[in-house]
Amino acid sequence: MRIALIGDVFPPLRSSGAVQLRDLCLEFARQGHEISMMVASPELEESFRIENWKGVQVVRLKTPKTKDTNYIRRTIGELLMPFFMLWHLRFSKLCNQKWDGIVWYSPTIFLGLLVYMLKKNSNCKSYLIIRDIFPEWAVDMGLMGRGLPYIFFKGIANFQYSVADVIGIQTPGNRVYFENWENNPRKNLEVLNNWLAETPTQQCSITVSDTQLAGRKIFVYAGNMGIAQGMDILLELADQLQSRQDIGFLFVGRGSEVQKLRKETQKRKLENMLFFDEIDPDEISSLYDQCHVGLISLDSRHKSHNIPGKFLSYMQSGLPVLASVNDGNDLVALIESEKIGQVSTNYSASNLKKNAEKLIEDMDRDPHYKVRCNNIYKKLYSPDAAVQQIISALIS
Repeated sequence: MRIALIGDVFPPLRSSGAVQLRDLCLEFARQGHEISMMVASPELEESFRIENWKGVQVVRLKTPKTKDTNYIRRTIGELLMPFFMLWHLRFSKLCNQKWDGIVWYSPTIFLGLLVYMLKKNSNCKSYLIIRDIFPEWAVDMGLMGRGLPYIFFKGIANFQYSVADVIGIQTPGNRVYFENWENNPRKNLEVLNNWLAETPTQQCSITVSDTQLAGRKIFVYAGNMGIAQGMDILLELADQLQSRQDIGFLFVGRGSEVQKLRKETQKRKLENMLFFDEIDPDEISSLYDQCHVGLISLDSRHKSHNIPGKFLSYMQSGLPVLASVNDGNDLVALIESEKIGQVSTNYSASNLKKNAEKLIEDMDRDPHYKVRCNNIYKKLYSPDAAVQQIISALIS
């Protein structure tokens, strides 16, 4: 099939969304599909750029800046983004291209107009991969009320949903947000698990043995550190475990909360905690080879369900997880039923401390954690299964 895949992130960006779209593109190509990745690219000087990369046609379209800026500028940039993409696309060789299917990735919620126009031109089906229930999660977090801003963003999100023939949510628990949509007999809602491809191991720029954490059991967090992650609980955990000379905490990544966390770490003189800037995604496997437990944190105010991309990377590398997530999250049952770590939902640092110490003890007694983690990754989170599911939905 000739597939258009659309998103607002792609390498060289290092976000989990960029990595997911990279892996999805490569798997589409591996399975013999003709794939064109259209990506919003504020960094371009020209209107568009078309690259051929490992069998994937990457179409970069100039748009306003939407990352690393304030909320107002970001909103304006994302609102204008599909208009800019449509305008610049019309000057490329893909202007009148007919597609057999259109797939797009959310976040962002603002690509619906672009998909609508391409779908109308090609008279084909569309598949929305939704990893972020916005604006609902922002309301849950207290970042937004249900006034005019909510109504505006909800209207944009609902338009996006209306354009889709199929929506792939990441956990069964998120069905509740689409009850009205799902009642439409011409629409389809299904669970599309997250995915992560196996990549060649690249030497990591971080060597734990050269740091003050050398010789300790390393609890690692690699990824975005923002408001939605509720990172304060992990800092409290490190504080409560200061007396344990055999345990250390390693945080790698970027996000709106990083500087605050760094300052608080210095203020508390936490010598068991280190921060490093974001690294290349292909270095992650080598980083995890130096670690023992993967950390997951989601703000307790969340009501939507989320399987973070870092969870997949932990499973792929055989790292059991220590998780603090919102009550009722589908991740709780998965961790407990598969015996791949410890999870708490009461946002208590003391409870998380007990879980951390129990996990270390269990790992010393049970040598099969790594095998169980690897098996979960292979069973649920391969890009091969994701592509086959998407293609099946588009041709049905």
